[in-house]
Amino acid sequence: MKTIYCIGELLIDFVAENQGNDLSKADVFTKKPGGAPANVACAIAKLGGKSKFVGCVGSDPFGTFLLDVLEKNNVDTSLAQRSKTFTTLAYVSIAGDGERDFVFSRGADKKLKYDATVKKGFKGNMVHFGAATALLGGGLEEAYSRYLFDALTQKSFISFDPNFRGDLWKDEEKTFVKKCMHFIEKAHLCKFSLEEAQLLSGEKKLEKACAVLHEIGTQIITITLGKEGTLISTPTLKETVASIKVDPVDTTGAGDAFIGCLLYQISQLNDTHQILDDSDRLVEMVGIANKAGAITTTNFGAIPALPVHGDIF
Repeated sequence: MKTIYCIGELLIDFVAENQGNDLSKADVFTKKPGGAPANVACAIAKLGGKSKFVGCVGSDPFGTFLLDVLEKNNVDTSLAQRSKTFTTLAYVSIAGDGERDFVFSRGADKKLKYDATVKKGFKGNMVHFGAATALLGGGLEEAYSRYLFDALTQKSFISFDPNFRGDLWKDEEKTFVKKCMHFIEKAHLCKFSLEEAQLLSGEKKLEKACAVLHEIGTQIITITLGKEGTLISTPTLKETVASIKVDPVDTTGAGDAFIGCLLYQISQLNDTHQILDDSDRLVEMVGIANKAGAITTTNFGAIPALPVHGDIF
């Protein structure tokens, strides 16, 4: 079993209890752990895989809470860093028209310092880059790029999820696209939402979007389509894999559960790069990962809702 290094942000989501109103009317919030790369690390560990989280939180009670959550879910936090800067916070509410009202207070996640000793652990293992805040500047962005170079030199299996957050990139979408290009070029596997695939490729039709993204460099593309399943694209395969039918109550973390489950399965291979040439196995794995994503939507919260091994296999 390979170890999967998950690099990116870990933060606090303060979710408004009075959903249906904007933040100006919210007065009660629930504290929840957040951050897509951390969710992926938990998804892997809850299935019985080996994951290590690489990121930074504050030296405050919120940072302690977040690391405790990861550790209770069997994620290795030995590479996590603490900063004197406060833990990154996000305040979220869903307005009456369904639009998300969002205020982001960036703190310790951007303070991650590159650690040259991490490189040796990449050899023969897997590295997942989740980019929700990683391309917003600060030490995290610098470390992120250097870890990509390390993963390449160590011949790691590389996964990339752009985790586009429109709230964080208003009027700066072109900058986001430009910063993602190098990761799409070098990653063996990219996981996109429909919106991300269209934004990053500049194409509305998925067949053309996949062609553009393959031309940039990535070999395996997965585009999650909610209840419609997941489109898989490789140079020799184009197939939409169906998901299972569920009654969703909270879609938070479904995409993270999907990619975490897919990476977990790949980590079981003797040679992770084998999956690049095994279309039949890839289709089977994506079907199982779809199940993980669907199950996650049937419970509230991202990490608590993530399935365990017995739920899937």
